[in-house]
Amino acid sequence: MSQDVYPPNWKQIATALKAASNWRCTRCARLCLRPEEKAPHLTLSQRKAHTLQVHHWNRDPSHNRRENLVCLCAGFHLYYQRFGRGNVSPGQLPLF
Repeated sequence: MSQDVYPPNWKQIATALKAASNWRCTRCARLCLRPEEKAPHLTLSQRKAHTLQVHHWNRDPSHNRRENLVCLCAGFHLYYQRFGRGNVSPGQLPLF
């Protein structure tokens, strides 16, 4: 999937949504890491699991209405992608 279907300000949109969710997964309430947090006490795998991502409910990354977006931890984002609820295949989903 090409990254250019995302709007040029996608990073700002995603960061604003993550901040509005208080850096917590909407599904499991896991507190995730902010971009500036290094978390040296966590392994790489644990840091990836504590990464907050923005999911498009309708699977179209060009549709960025608030009601179409949800903040999910990497684990739940992968779950939604893996079971046909996402816009990319699991092999394409970055965990960081």
